[in-house]
Amino acid sequence: MPHPLITQDHIDTYQRDGVVLIKGLFADHVETLRDGVEVNMKEPGPYAAENLKDGDTGRFFDDYCNWTRIPQFEEVIRNSSAAAVAADLMQSDSVQVFHDHVLVKEPGTSKPTPWHQDAPYYFVEGQQTISFWSPLDPVTDASLRCVAGSHLWEKQVLPTRWLNEDNFYPDSDAYMPVPDPDAEGMKITEWAMEPGDAVAFNYGILHGARANVSDRRRRAFSLRLVGDDARYVERPGPTSPPFPGHDMTAGQKLREDWFPVIYQR
Repeated sequence: MPHPLITQDHIDTYQRDGVVLIKGLFADHVETLRDGVEVNMKEPGPYAAENLKDGDTGRFFDDYCNWTRIPQFEEVIRNSSAAAVAADLMQSDSVQVFHDHVLVKEPGTSKPTPWHQDAPYYFVEGQQTISFWSPLDPVTDASLRCVAGSHLWEKQVLPTRWLNEDNFYPDSDAYMPVPDPDAEGMKITEWAMEPGDAVAFNYGILHGARANVSDRRRRAFSLRLVGDDARYVERPGPTSPPFPGHDMTAGQKLREDWFPVIYQR
């Protein structure tokens, strides 16, 4: 039987579309995550970024790979239902942590999150991958937007840097140009969400988010996990996150001392 938070329909939708809404996944952990985000913003890690150009308004902060130094994040990763739900959605017997990601758009932030797939940035490949994007504030227009079925596209979308929107890797011909899903009439999923709800999506899903033109913050916590078939893969340049000194080789499962198993059937 699936985890009580989901049904077989959630699993079928995730397998078909690569994206599904999970109501209340982190509902019991919202305050803990909010505390963790405040710690993260006061003490940013080495990968923290401010994603606004001159002339942009507001503040768009993001940072990742902090769960091992911010106890609030580790508590939620290990004690919430996320890993068990991930196993059901991915149809995997095991679940490993890949990394955490915090994204904060302060009121009046004019920059949208650009359309992108996570997979090309990562040094992991496999069908059994999942991200949970969970707002810590009510969201409507600044919610996550995903293109259903885009994880099954034959060619990955060109990865770019968010601030300058230039190429991330040298061989742009190996990727498809970043599409405009609205103009091209793609099937976009988008939900009004309460704190603790979560969008679950495959690493290959094209996604983005609108600017936050509201008068309230939009804090979001993302958790990236992998399943049984995930393997390390070489990329044509530095990956994001980079995880320097990992010493893994192509085809190897992610090393469990860095990427621990947090669920096993």
